[in-house]
Amino acid sequence: MGGAVPVPAHEPPYYAVVFTSVRTADQSGYGETADRMEELVRGVPGFLGMDQAQTPGGLSITVGYFRDAEALAEWRTDVEHRAAQKRGRAEWYERYTLHVAKVERSQAFERSHDGPVRETGQ
Repeated sequence: MGGAVPVPAHEPPYYAVVFTSVRTADQSGYGETADRMEELVRGVPGFLGMDQAQTPGGLSITVGYFRDAEALAEWRTDVEHRAAQKRGRAEWYERYTLHVAKVERSQAFERSHDGPVRETGQ
């Protein structure tokens, strides 16, 4: 997923979907399904990228970025995604929270070791 490099700042407005979760002990099939969901969402026109982090205590945070409400709706109603959500509630998640926010401002900073510091946004 997002790895150690954050998704670059995009020109607002856009949407951020913040999914925080704690998973169950039995994760059979989770990895394959997560990989498939990432493959699918990357094919949605208007999908901008995602960031992911996990704490040592087991809290996972995934933030997906979408250009507009239509792109977000396409992902939310995807048939395979809906089936994965249902399976997640039945098998993989102890609990989760989902927040959808409209991003009005975005800023990025990157330290450069061979030149000037880069900043974008306001």
